[in-house]
Amino acid sequence: MFKSLLQKEWIQIRRNGFVMRLVVLFPLMIMGITPWITNLEVRNVTVTIVDNDHSTLSRQIINKVEHSSYFHFNGMASSYAEAIKSVEKGQTDVVMVIPPHFEREQTLGKNLQVFIAANATNGTKGGLGSAYLANIVTSTNLNNLPPPSRHQPTITTTTLYNRHESYKVNMIPALMAMIMIMVCGFLPALNIVAEKEAGTIEQINVTPVGKMQFITAKLLPYWCIGLVVYTMCLLLAWAFYGIVPVGNIALLYLLMVLLTIIFSSIGLIVSNYSDNMQQAMLMMWGIMVCMLLLSGLFTPVHSMPTWAQTLTWIVPVRHYIDAARSVFIRGTTISGILPQLAFLTPMATIMGIWAVWSYKKNS
Repeated sequence: MFKSLLQKEWIQIRRNGFVMRLVVLFPLMIMGITPWITNLEVRNVTVTIVDNDHSTLSRQIINKVEHSSYFHFNGMASSYAEAIKSVEKGQTDVVMVIPPHFEREQTLGKNLQVFIAANATNGTKGGLGSAYLANIVTSTNLNNLPPPSRHQPTITTTTLYNRHESYKVNMIPALMAMIMIMVCGFLPALNIVAEKEAGTIEQINVTPVGKMQFITAKLLPYWCIGLVVYTMCLLLAWAFYGIVPVGNIALLYLLMVLLTIIFSSIGLIVSNYSDNMQQAMLMMWGIMVCMLLLSGLFTPVHSMPTWAQTLTWIVPVRHYIDAARSVFIRGTTISGILPQLAFLTPMATIMGIWAVWSYKKNS
């Protein structure tokens, strides 16, 4: 029985020329066009400072960083290695290291280097964050030292993970989420509503087919299509931009599977509560827009108002994007994405149970 249901779904998908064209053309359009046209306004860059001088001048630099509207001060680190661990965990965007005897050497007219390391996973954020910090160091030095000693200190900066500061590197893992939402969320929802309008679902309802069998048969083809589309996206990222995942690809597929289960379940829930195609499309569109706006795909979460940042914690796309970017760009292992997995796994389970429960089979 289950095999027959699967055959029915594959035949329906294959005969729907629009769906087949969408599965091929949508990833091509999103991966080929969107990375070139998106941009961000950078604010609330998270900064960790390593103060090896502990002088009045270094304290003034730290105070300026703390009170700047462009930065979120993440505290002090005892060493550069400790600060880099914070970067690897995604807790810090920029690290600044003030060298020992910085104030004394500047007063004597000598020049010591202030070292700035920026996480260029988001190239725009890392680059501008470094520039803002360099400006603070320069202005503080010129304003607080006596005239004979006033000169610009040498500031050495480096970019981590994304050395060319390409915004495409940051966008591509997130754009894959939007593609999966469309393929594995929208299409199943519209498929079931189309059967409601055609009346064929009533014929299924009077058969001995169980709810779990019916829903699994509905979703499994789209999950398989999702795997193919995700693989296509990885190949397009390599072919168009020369960008390949740094971390374990199996982790990316694990995250993709969890996101696919969540949004295919949401699509089923929407279709179960919708009476026609228009209702389902409007509901799915509203859900997708809200989740994408709160996900950090286009606007950094830390640049949002506080109340919006709080809302993002219940948005599965936000957790997927955080984890996917970490694995794809920084090469994070599974231990580094456990918080995201701890949210996505129960969310996938809950939404799957809700999807089965919400389908009302008339016996």
